[in-house]
Amino acid sequence: MSYLAWIVLGLIAGFIGSKLVNKTGEGLILDIVLGIVGAVVGGWLAGFFGLSGVSGLNLYSIGIAVAGAVAVLLVYHAIRRAV
Repeated sequence: MSYLAWIVLGLIAGFIGSKLVNKTGEGLILDIVLGIVGAVVGGWLAGFFGLSGVSGLNLYSIGIAVAGAVAVLLVYHAIRRAV
């Protein structure tokens, strides 16, 4: 996937993940960054469980990326509350 596709996928995943976790979002830049990290984490977790990872801009990849973004956001909020 190209860098632009990762940014678009990260934006979508970060936005949906932020709305699922805390209903308000974290801001555009942080949503993109956490979404991209979430896409990578989601792809890794999918591979760990024997599924295929993020393969492009399709619904399956968005679902995997959103699941990873939710996981990353939950960890982010837990660390932020602890500090």
